[in-house]
Amino acid sequence: MNFVHIAGHLGADPEVRFTSSGKKVTTLRVACRTRKKGQDDTIWWRVTIWDENFANMIPHLKKGSPVMASGEIQKPEIFNDREGRPQISMDMVATHLQFSPFGKPDGTASNQPQVAHAAPANSLGSASESSAPVNPYMRAPVASAGQTYDDEVPF
Repeated sequence: MNFVHIAGHLGADPEVRFTSSGKKVTTLRVACRTRKKGQDDTIWWRVTIWDENFANMIPHLKKGSPVMASGEIQKPEIFNDREGRPQISMDMVATHLQFSPFGKPDGTASNQPQVAHAAPANSLGSASESSAPVNPYMRAPVASAGQTYDDEVPF
């Protein structure tokens, strides 16, 4: 199995279809931007979600939503675009999907990660009173409101 983890933004709203046998198929188009030697390049991924996997998340995903996905990569396909230039189609079947802690759809950074677990309690049983919020996805401290560090943003 070839496993891949991607982070990017949705290029369109999720597309829900059904196979002839009635299986639900949801497709996400995810744009992952890379920067090499001062030049931006975007790799588009088609992320396929089968059946009711992540059914509670899908209604919250819209065009521009930051998202992270992991799953099995499919064999890339080469095709020609409208101008006749060769393009590569990257596809994956998602086994894990989560909201990205790296930004909001409007491009601003989020200093409050979207975490599904509760804060750890101290020895007295109450919530720990730490001075700064801790982002569980990064080892570096979370930037204060209005600050974004380039090494924190993966795209």
